[in-house]
Amino acid sequence: MISGGGTGGHVYPALAVADQLPDCQFLYIGSRGGVEEGIIRREGLPFAAISAGGLRGLTPWKVAWNFIKLAAGFVQSLGIMRRFAPDAVLVTGGYVCVPVVLAAKFWGVPVLIFLPDLEPGLAIRSLSRLAARIAVSFPESAGFFTNERVVVTGYPVRAEFFAAEKTKARRAFGLDEDLKTVTVFGGSHGARSINLALCSILNRLLETCQVIHICGQLDADWVMRRREELPPRLRGRYKVYPYLHEGMADALAAADLVVARAGAATLGEFPALGLPSVLVPYPYAGRHQELNADYLVSRGAAVKVTDAELREKLLLTVLSLLKDTDTLERMAERARALAQPEAAQRIAAEILKLALSKEAP
Repeated sequence: MISGGGTGGHVYPALAVADQLPDCQFLYIGSRGGVEEGIIRREGLPFAAISAGGLRGLTPWKVAWNFIKLAAGFVQSLGIMRRFAPDAVLVTGGYVCVPVVLAAKFWGVPVLIFLPDLEPGLAIRSLSRLAARIAVSFPESAGFFTNERVVVTGYPVRAEFFAAEKTKARRAFGLDEDLKTVTVFGGSHGARSINLALCSILNRLLETCQVIHICGQLDADWVMRRREELPPRLRGRYKVYPYLHEGMADALAAADLVVARAGAATLGEFPALGLPSVLVPYPYAGRHQELNADYLVSRGAAVKVTDAELREKLLLTVLSLLKDTDTLERMAERARALAQPEAAQRIAAEILKLALSKEAP
């Protein structure tokens, strides 16, 4: 059984681990109507929806309502646990994990928590006391959990990211194989500020490179109209998609440089492909995106631009990096050095240990 929040940084690591356990049966528990439901159903895994809601940064009445939702989610999770009877539970973060872990504790099912970000959020901090194992992506994260149950595994990445190849990826998108390529995206929901900044510089940027832009469903209509305004010569260099699922590995593999938010997936997927990046942390996501970006920047694999500076600095930052081949190659090497190709296997091994031993904290 797997539970996780509604972002790629929560869902895709769980899928990478599930791929390592083909003989096991999985049920994914997620929030009702969340992004994860569509992703999991496309993967062909069974999905069970429960009620959940966050508690931080909200009005008092919204917090009260979300407490009621979490209580309902706990009751729903109890029923799911009774019917599915899991041998172990893997959770990857988000408030939807709270009722799942409490229900697992009630039924005596061991829990493995995976922390995708460098720093745990409130949900993971609170639930860590109930976990039999806590897997973290980086040694720096282990210090948040002062017990012997922590194991450093790395960030699990789907196999297709390690197998993707630049030339084939560019052909798949109909791109010029010899022209510099920039991939721009803002996570599972898109990013309005990144979309606006990119579209404001498209004409000048496309004179130098070609762009794959995953803009999100909410902005897709006006971004597509912006594409139609481009001269035909430049329009062919600009590939726009509201969302990519199966093609995401190729969209990244095709790139010489990526512009993105700094969600947890950047810590695993960019190193897997050896990708230099310009990271724009989401300013309303607490500290974790800032910390994720700083981690890659401090290791020479990325450049950080704040959301407030994006309109002013995006064009200059991207063009200067594309023109500096030596810097791009050095950033790529340093990103690649951070890859952890065995991470999914390590977490899968920990889950099997729990399932076979029925170990409890």
